[in-house]
Amino acid sequence: METAVINSDTIKLLRECNAGVKMGISSIDEVLDNVHDDEFRSILLDCKEKHEILGQETRDLLNDYEDSGKEPNVMAKGMSWLKTNFKLTVDSSDATIADLITDGCNMGVKSLRRYLNEYEAAEERVKNITTRLITIEEKAIEDIKKFL
Repeated sequence: METAVINSDTIKLLRECNAGVKMGISSIDEVLDNVHDDEFRSILLDCKEKHEILGQETRDLLNDYEDSGKEPNVMAKGMSWLKTNFKLTVDSSDATIADLITDGCNMGVKSLRRYLNEYEAAEERVKNITTRLITIEEKAIEDIKKFL
């Protein structure tokens, strides 16, 4: 029975990480064409690349568990898209984009920390992936502060 709990938590945490990675990549893609500063663009591209690497890692593990993963919450993704496009229509400055990305990263970190607590029986390697994703999000917040 213990194995079933561990596998269940492991798969659930992997699904959340995978959905978070997809949301992060999608959010970066939504704003990238509007970024003016080359350094800012470089930071976002680096962050996207790190998300893609973790995305592949989570997909590989989900495949090992014969699980198809999870898409980001439709409402959350839709609201994010609306907020992003509305704000960019009003003001497409790098400060606005930095604000949007910071909000998204903060929400991601908060959710991932909650999932780490909720799925505490998950395998250590999956907890490690989650922690790495949190670190990527926190670094992005720190790196783009100067563009706010």
